[in-house]
Amino acid sequence: MKMETENLILRNSVFADCEKICEWETDPENRKFFSLDSDRTYEDVVVDFVNDNQDPEKELYTIYLKPDDKKIGHIVLSRINHHRDTMALKAVVIGEAEYRHHGYGEEAVRQVLEYAFLQLHMERVTTDHFKDNEYFEALAHKVGFRDEGILRHAGKKDGKYLDLYTMSILRAEYFNSLDRDTE
Repeated sequence: MKMETENLILRNSVFADCEKICEWETDPENRKFFSLDSDRTYEDVVVDFVNDNQDPEKELYTIYLKPDDKKIGHIVLSRINHHRDTMALKAVVIGEAEYRHHGYGEEAVRQVLEYAFLQLHMERVTTDHFKDNEYFEALAHKVGFRDEGILRHAGKKDGKYLDLYTMSILRAEYFNSLDRDTE
């Protein structure tokens, strides 16, 4: 599967991407926003990659920057349920520091929402974040996610339980946001 935007290409992640994913996930700047223990290793990334690729409820994408096809990040979709028409945006990582805060995360999330609502015909997409991840919270609001509540002690990192702030966007809200963008 391949998705394309003005600046990005999102391709299904392959085993060869594990090295880059490990580099991004062990970067302290990235790791602080995810339920990733500080002792995460390449072997952990590989095990997760293999398990996730065998799970029909998950899809992993590597984000490439055009025109050079440079790997700059990855996205994980989870809890894809075609009976309930729901899915979760589990992770959005712009792993390469020089490409953060240039709108590529937003561009990738908008593409994933288009895929979710137009191709998969989802009714609802959820996501969550730690309290301190104000950048992702702002991005999620900007693309149309709405706050739902707090999942108390739903995350665990380095042996410590953390609250997750959950958000969602419904199909109608997504299409309404498109109408507002064209006005």
